[in-house]
Amino acid sequence: MLKTRFTEIFGIERPIVQGGLQHLAFGPLAAAVSNAGGLGQITAAAFPTPAALSEEIKLCQSLTKKPFAINFALGHRPMFDLLEVALEAGVRYISLTAGNPEAMINHIHKAGLGGEVKVLVLVAGVRAAVKAEGLGAHTVIAVGYEGGGHLGRDDIGTLVLVPRIVDAVKIPVLASGGIGDARGLAAALALGAEGIEMGTRFVATQECIAHPNYKAALLKAAETDTEIIERSIGRPARVLKGKTPTEIIQLEASNPSLDQLLPYISGEVNKQGAVEGDLENGFVWAGQVAGLIHDIPTVKELLDRLVSGAEEIIGRIASKTIVADPKGDSALG
Repeated sequence: MLKTRFTEIFGIERPIVQGGLQHLAFGPLAAAVSNAGGLGQITAAAFPTPAALSEEIKLCQSLTKKPFAINFALGHRPMFDLLEVALEAGVRYISLTAGNPEAMINHIHKAGLGGEVKVLVLVAGVRAAVKAEGLGAHTVIAVGYEGGGHLGRDDIGTLVLVPRIVDAVKIPVLASGGIGDARGLAAALALGAEGIEMGTRFVATQECIAHPNYKAALLKAAETDTEIIERSIGRPARVLKGKTPTEIIQLEASNPSLDQLLPYISGEVNKQGAVEGDLENGFVWAGQVAGLIHDIPTVKELLDRLVSGAEEIIGRIASKTIVADPKGDSALG
C-alpha cells in the first residue's frame, strides 16, 4: 500500500481524492471512493438548503463507515449554514476551493473544532499555498493548468507547480490536473506530492451519475479537445469543446459584462450538459486527461489499478530498470 503523511493524517488507505465535481459529487460516489480506500467528497454547492445537504450526508454515512469530505466551492454563495450542517453531522474532513478559505477556516476554529477537523485547500500557486498553510490547512491540493473546471490564472502546468508548492510549504501536497492513470500517480509522488486528486477521471466511472453522453464524450475526446472559458472574468476554466463553449469564447472576445455572460456560464447550463446529457446546448468540465480515458470502470477497479500500477512503476525505478510502459498499468484508463 502507498502510505504517505496524507494517508496517515486523514486515516485513509490510498492517497487518492475524488474532486468536488459540481452536480455530480453526491453520497453514493463519495461512499464508493471511500470504500475503495480513497477519500470521497460530497459537493455542498449542489444543495439548495442545509436540510438537503444533511440528508445527503446521512445517505453517505449509511453507505460507508469510512471517512469522506464535504467540498465547499466558495465562489458560489456564503456557505456557513452548510458548513454548520456538515460539522453537526460529524463530518471532520472539509475541502475548500474556488475562493479565499480564511473565513471558513476561522469558522471551524470558532466552533471549537480546530483540533478535530482536517482541512484541504485547493490552490493554483505558491502564494495561495503558503497562505492556506498559515491559516491552518492540513493539506493543499495543487491544481495545474491541465486540469478540468476552474484553474489558476497563471497557466502553470502540474509538472512545475507541484514541486514549487512542495518546496514552499511543510504540510502535505496533493497533485491535481492531468492525472488519470498509474503513471500520473507515480509521477506525482516523484514530484514530492503525497497523493493526488482527480476530477475528470472520476466522471467516467460507473458510480458517477454523469449522463452517458458526457461519459461517452470523454471516451471519445483527445487531449486537444478541451478549451478555456471565463478568462474575461478572471476565473479561467477548462471544458470539453462544443457549441456552447465556442459561443462563450466568441462572446468573451467582445468584453461582455458579467450579466451578459451569466446566461451562458451558469450552473444550470453546466447541469444541462453534465446531468441531462445535452452537450449541444450545455457544457461540461473536462481536463486534458480526457485523452487518457478509455473505459468506464467501477471506482474500486480504478483505484486498484492506480495503486498497483504505481507500485509497479516505483519498483522498476527503484531497481533501476527503466522500461517504457505504453499502457501505464495493466488496464489503462
